[in-house]
Amino acid sequence: MITSANDFRPRIVSLAPSVTSILMALRARRNLVAVSRWCKDVADVKGLPEMGDCWSLGSDGDLAEIMKLRPALIVGSVPFKTETVQKILSLPVPFLALNPRSLADVEADIRALGSVSGTSRQADALVREMRRRFKRVATMAKKTKTRPRVYCEAWPNPRISSPPWVAELVEIAGGAMVVPAGQKVSDEEVARAKPEVIVLAWTATGGRSKPEQALANPAWQSVPAVRERRVFAIRDELLNTPGPPLACGAEELLRLLHPELSAAGKTKSRIKRAHGR
Repeated sequence: MITSANDFRPRIVSLAPSVTSILMALRARRNLVAVSRWCKDVADVKGLPEMGDCWSLGSDGDLAEIMKLRPALIVGSVPFKTETVQKILSLPVPFLALNPRSLADVEADIRALGSVSGTSRQADALVREMRRRFKRVATMAKKTKTRPRVYCEAWPNPRISSPPWVAELVEIAGGAMVVPAGQKVSDEEVARAKPEVIVLAWTATGGRSKPEQALANPAWQSVPAVRERRVFAIRDELLNTPGPPLACGAEELLRLLHPELSAAGKTKSRIKRAHGR
């Protein structure tokens, strides 16, 4: 018998790192009965059965394994593959498909997952905390005199720019995304945009994007970011996981776009220590 919202514990299969990340932040691990294999880097999900995702769930055997877990809900997020989604929809289990495009969409997804997991209060608190961190980054960025032109990349071949919400993160961090977000782009398009900073966050690679590839690209030798060697790799989940990691992503972008802020902070710290404060 359910006596309160906190006793509501539907059994959830998460087929996306963003979904798992949000549920973990909402302290709803007890709801999870399986996660996507791409969720390995999300804290405290070890031991849970691993499935595919909404692009490549796998064989019918995977569907049978899901059903053995007696889920009350399956949740997935972009990217979707039609054939895979059709397989999921064939199951006698509700399917919640998330398709965030903006930070507002991410907030809505957090609240939706809070609702279905009985953690609505935690969801509201998480949204407030993320907004607080974004506001702090934006306030720091306003102290700078520069607004660098930025290209963020989610995949190198074919070349794909980072998702639409990343353009908002770049704006928050005091930069301007100069290539359309979430689209295939050519070397020539990036070169014409003349980014002053290039940030690589290749999907599902952790922090293993390769700046040396960008620096050696013949088409980019006149690009300011390449000339000045301002090409950086950061962990992909900081930009590609539409959930709590985006707050860390905004903070990391601020550090990369405005190193002068870090330098100023270190100088002030040294001054305080010198005066014994």
